[in-house]
Amino acid sequence: MWDGLSPVRPAAEVRQGASPHARFPAGAVEPVAAPPAPGPRIGLALGGGSARGWSQIGVIEVLEEAGLHPAVVAGCSIGAVVGGCYAAGQLGLLKAFALSLTRRSVMGLLDLRLRSGLIAGDRLKRRLEHDLADRRIEGLPIRFASVATDLDSGEEVWLTRGSLVEALRASYALPGIFPPVRCGGRLLLDGTLVNPVPVTIARALGADLVICVNLNGDPRPGVREAAPARVTAEAVAPAPRRPRRWSLRRPGPRRTTSDRASGPADGLATPGMARVMLDAFNITQDRISRARLAGDPPDIAIVPRLAGMGLFEFHRAAEGIALGREAARAALPQIRGLVAAAAART
Repeated sequence: MWDGLSPVRPAAEVRQGASPHARFPAGAVEPVAAPPAPGPRIGLALGGGSARGWSQIGVIEVLEEAGLHPAVVAGCSIGAVVGGCYAAGQLGLLKAFALSLTRRSVMGLLDLRLRSGLIAGDRLKRRLEHDLADRRIEGLPIRFASVATDLDSGEEVWLTRGSLVEALRASYALPGIFPPVRCGGRLLLDGTLVNPVPVTIARALGADLVICVNLNGDPRPGVREAAPARVTAEAVAPAPRRPRRWSLRRPGPRRTTSDRASGPADGLATPGMARVMLDAFNITQDRISRARLAGDPPDIAIVPRLAGMGLFEFHRAAEGIALGREAARAALPQIRGLVAAAAART
């Protein structure tokens, strides 16, 4: 991590995502946590999914209201932001901020540029610094870690110490949208590239039971798993061009490239660059999530019904939080059963 403007010894503990039973190295700074509650240690793995992440606020609220207090939180991308604010005791501030967003205010947070990312992220950084001040991960009352991706090696990186704000920024540095974050001598990108739902990290942090929130498990309406589509070349070939007819009429305005892109002859609109990037990233994230969760499944998966919520619709926080509460309430009987069974074994 970085302290102020001067580089110091990497404060972020950089680890490869390997065995769920991995141990932290000797001398690692442990969080200052409250005495553990009786019963199994509950871990929360909060996945990435951009604006859909507001639903995780609702999930945490329902767990807290039910007396189920996670002792461990691992977050990825927007899940790192929600989880980090919760671990810092600032979930109420984050909720108030989310509910205050409108389409206009969301645009006001985006400082556009064209370099290593479309959005510089300085305004979001200042907002996080305002709410989280100089919080450090090792000083949080709840054990917390975020996941990021090393730009040079593609390795999975776990951030368990150092500046909380920098750990969150590194975890949500969406390729092409936000620039990579330099941290501990590495350039880091969004953790969803390697571990979109960090169940493995929650187990390594000491959780006995892991509840994950998968923001991309709800399929789009009308979409179901099927065999790969087979399309013939003829099916995607462009329509034959009609012969040009000469006319003495005065020509109208020329169609621009963007006009032709938004209204081709076949009637199918071509999405813009940002939409294509987000949809492609979402597809990749969904496939990686399936593979990782199959290898290390959670004890319980909460999957809010978020297919109808766009990845950049941050102004729909109230709806997202309500959908998270609904999904968490439906999972409560199963969660209580597993907690009771684990407590009986100890």
